[in-house]
Amino acid sequence: MATVSDAVQLEPLHRLRRSVRQAPVGFGLTSLYLSLVVLIPLAALIGQAAGTWDQGGWLAISNPQTLAALELTVGTSVLVTLVNMVVGTATAWVLVRDTFAGRSILDAAIDLPLALPTIVAGLTLLALYGPNSPLGVNVAYTRLAIVLALLFVTFPFVVRTVQPVLIALDPEVEAAARTMGAGGWTLFRHIILPQLWPALLSGAALAFARALGEYGAVVLLSGNIPFSTQLASVYIFGEVEQGSTGSAAAISLVLLVLTVVALVGVDVLRRRWNSYAD
Repeated sequence: MATVSDAVQLEPLHRLRRSVRQAPVGFGLTSLYLSLVVLIPLAALIGQAAGTWDQGGWLAISNPQTLAALELTVGTSVLVTLVNMVVGTATAWVLVRDTFAGRSILDAAIDLPLALPTIVAGLTLLALYGPNSPLGVNVAYTRLAIVLALLFVTFPFVVRTVQPVLIALDPEVEAAARTMGAGGWTLFRHIILPQLWPALLSGAALAFARALGEYGAVVLLSGNIPFSTQLASVYIFGEVEQGSTGSAAAISLVLLVLTVVALVGVDVLRRRWNSYAD
């Protein structure tokens, strides 16, 4: 006759059996969704770009106008990412460590660039920093305008990846460092920053990837001037409008490769850092 202790011992076995039965279903649904939403569209892009490689795809990538657009896109994305790493970390620090009136409003406003349609963001920035600027500052159709637009749309990524880590930090470690004479910058550089690096790198990679492919926030502000303010995303859209979908796919493939390299590279660095810390 089964006893209560037998039932307790059998319960983990029942849970294991249920998890085994449910695992194929969950894995299948996840794989199907990932394939339909991500993998198949990416495969179609790669196939279209490869199909036009011998029909002008390489020329579309290597012509001076494309190279200038890619150079501006990558350079601006790197600059924006570096700024976000500094300002985003400082903002997360203020939100976690400081108490002031309106902190909850500021915390909620950080997510606004993620929720706001990017074309609306571009129109807003154009009204603020365009020819009819109420501030008297007109930077429209310049590279500075591109930087401002990309900073706006990428700002939340570093903040939201660093903020949970700051919340989870053990205050006793900081207190011990202070008792040993560590000052503010020394404490941050040797105690806090090493624990923030994995999250900081992840946020930077997301910000860089977003900046590479951003279109809506920059299409109105950039002016799309070849060899001056023409970004790769806007250039790709122009190629599609002209019917050169093969060239657009080839240039899009370059942005895809850059994005994958950035994400994979950061993941490798993060894993090495974690293994070194352990």
